[in-house]
Amino acid sequence: MRVAPGALVVGKPLPWAVYDDRGNVLLKQGYVIQNDTQLEQLFERGLFHPRHYEVDIGADQDQEEEPRERNPFADYGPLLKTLSTTITHINERSPDARERLLGLARFIVRLCRQATDPCLALVHLYSVQPDAREQLLFYAILCSVVGDYMAMDEKHQTVMVAAALTGNLALQPFLDKLNRSNRRLSEDQRAILRKHPQLSAQALENAGVDNRLLLAIVMQHHEEPDGSGHPQGLRGEQIRPEARALALAERYMAMITKRPYRERLGITKARELLAGAAQADSDQAAPNALLKALTDTPPGALVRLANQEIAVVTKRPLGTSGPEAQAIISPDGYWYMSSSYRDCSHEEYAVMNIEMPDILPPMDFAVLWGYGE
Repeated sequence: MRVAPGALVVGKPLPWAVYDDRGNVLLKQGYVIQNDTQLEQLFERGLFHPRHYEVDIGADQDQEEEPRERNPFADYGPLLKTLSTTITHINERSPDARERLLGLARFIVRLCRQATDPCLALVHLYSVQPDAREQLLFYAILCSVVGDYMAMDEKHQTVMVAAALTGNLALQPFLDKLNRSNRRLSEDQRAILRKHPQLSAQALENAGVDNRLLLAIVMQHHEEPDGSGHPQGLRGEQIRPEARALALAERYMAMITKRPYRERLGITKARELLAGAAQADSDQAAPNALLKALTDTPPGALVRLANQEIAVVTKRPLGTSGPEAQAIISPDGYWYMSSSYRDCSHEEYAVMNIEMPDILPPMDFAVLWGYGE
């Protein structure tokens, strides 16, 4: 399919491989267009991307068989397509809306359990300027991983992930426009923002999604422990921990995402603010679980090492070991032709700080995480 103008963004990794009209790969998933001139030249050549079939949300259901290894990077485009279709079925009140939503949520839970680090990498690699669908997927991934740290069973976790995918359902028609705007919100927009938990829950009920826990999470995900949230002004333990987990996932993504009206925060600063929220929360299970899931150096983060290389974190620390990374830029600022493994437990490769550039360096995600070998 021909790539539509506006589908590719300067500074943001390609969500899929790009081809010429003969089917030859021009750019791999993860390549980053560096400037407008390069983008214009690429469109002049004629760009195509693969037709995105939806993920098979019924796959790997047989627990007696070992599920095949999934590649979250290859699943990324189909996941976004499946999410779009699912939202359409909910809005159109299709008879299969409930099954589609829970099936997609179940797929994400199992994908995150099988490939936790690559899934968290998706969140951070595409966080520069995500669209509305990507935001929902990232909330779902974060909630899924947090669910493991909160010792949830798969059914409970699936419901929380389904709520993460639909908590902002009422905002989807205009969220991308809002995110791109640097103007102050109108009163009508503010009213919808404040009402969107109820509107989203109502849309789900109208579509036959009647799970009480799911609807409660959607309704409560903008409540605050001090009672300052909405729509009900709940306090402390009145708020379900799953709703707090979703609220914190949304807050974290908002902090590390670029907007026209503000710069994005660094991952380190975002973690500090999450830690502050944990201290102020009467139930610290959700914020502590998110902090543990992310670690100080989450996968997908760009880090400067002690030897002055720039590397991308591929694996979180385990026990007393440090994170693992792949060096992609030399101390002199040159891109490596191929990445080099770095064990950040070693003093020479210790992480000095996390870099947050608005334009990422080009990367081949599949190769960096071992899927392309």
